[in-house]
Order: sequence, then C-alpha cells, then structure tokens
Amino acid sequence: MHLVEVAPPVLTAEERTAMDRAWDAALTANPSFFDGPVAVCAGLDRTDPDRLVVSWARTTYRYFALRRVPGARPLRSLFVSVVQPTGDGRMLVGRMSSFTAAPGRWQFPGGSVEPPLGDTVLDEPALRRHAALELAEETGVDIPADTLTRLLVTHGEGGQVGVHYLAPPLPASEVRARFDDLVAAETARGQDPEFDRIALVGSPADLAGLTGPHVVYLEPLVRRLSRRVGS
Repeated sequence: MHLVEVAPPVLTAEERTAMDRAWDAALTANPSFFDGPVAVCAGLDRTDPDRLVVSWARTTYRYFALRRVPGARPLRSLFVSVVQPTGDGRMLVGRMSSFTAAPGRWQFPGGSVEPPLGDTVLDEPALRRHAALELAEETGVDIPADTLTRLLVTHGEGGQVGVHYLAPPLPASEVRARFDDLVAAETARGQDPEFDRIALVGSPADLAGLTGPHVVYLEPLVRRLSRRVGS
C-alpha cells in the first residue's frame, strides 16, 4: 500500500456556508466535537494486484459536516482499526461513549487518521503507529506498532476507507484487566473513556447479542476473521 498526498478539496461558497451551518448545529448538539486536523481519502487506485495507492488530503473534522448537507459532495473518511484477538479465538469490540460522534455504536478500536506534522510522511508505518495509539487510548492495551499486521482495506457504501490491522493475541483476562485499569485511571482524572463497555466476540452470532448500532464493517469483518483469528 502506497499513500500519496494531494491538494485539499475545494468547496463552492454555497457548500462552505452550508457546511459551516451544519457544523455549528452539530457542535451545539455535542460540544465535545472539535475542528482538529484530519486526513481524508481522495481516491483509491490499484495499479496492479499487489499495489494499492491511497490518495489523501489534509482537512479538518468540520468538513465531515457535509454529510448532513443534501446534495453536497461528502468526503471519504480514512480510518484505522485494530482487531485484538484473545487466546480463545474471540475479538475485542467496544461501545462508543455518549460524548463521542457515534454514541452507543459497537466497533473495533480505531479512529480517523490524522495528518503528519512537519516533515513526517504519512505511510504505512505511520498508520500502524496511529492504530496502536488508538488501541491503547480506547482499551488500555498498549503494544508495539510494529507487531500489527495489516489484514485488509475496506471501502464502505458511505465512502469510508478503513485500514484494518491484526494485533498479537492476549489472554482474555488480560484484555479485560487492561480496560478496567484504563477506566479507573480516566475516572480518577475526571474523564470518561471513549469506550463505555467492551465485549469479546467470536462470531456474528455473538454480535447479535450486543444492543445498539454496529459500525457497518463490523459484522462482515467478524464473519470473515472468526476462523482466521481462531486458527
């Protein structure tokens, strides 16, 4: 996989006005939103069977408000996620807390990709580092980034592009203990964790028992990975 930076999207005056209004409305509904830097996918191109080129651009979270504007050209988010397996073949999923952009949603640990600072390049090692950071921040499982193995890249119906990684297996008891320690530490600081709950699932049937919305890629990936993670 090769990542190439391109120019940021150009909006018309009407699109920018509508975007700002939608962003202000979203911010009023959830004051925890912030207009920080984010990388978006500008294009995908498979130059040959073994080489995927991902074009990306620098923008801010405000631009995602275009999804709320009828007729606007929504941006394709670029995100990473981590499948953290346990020794018994299950996988860790988490439920997003009420203050997040998707309260109550079940998903793998992960998040939107942020553009690099200074002369740093956005390449696959950078994606692995970001994925490992998201795993640690959301679950308390802190592992070296170079132990992550890329599983696959998904392209959702809404345009979201996800780069999914597999972490080394850990005992289920350790996964739960690390999450409990994270929750205790953040609670002591007066903060809420990004996941308000975790679960260990081994099949799509296990997902059916999780109340609330599921991110669109979750069930297909669990179905695809259940045999591989358990092998």
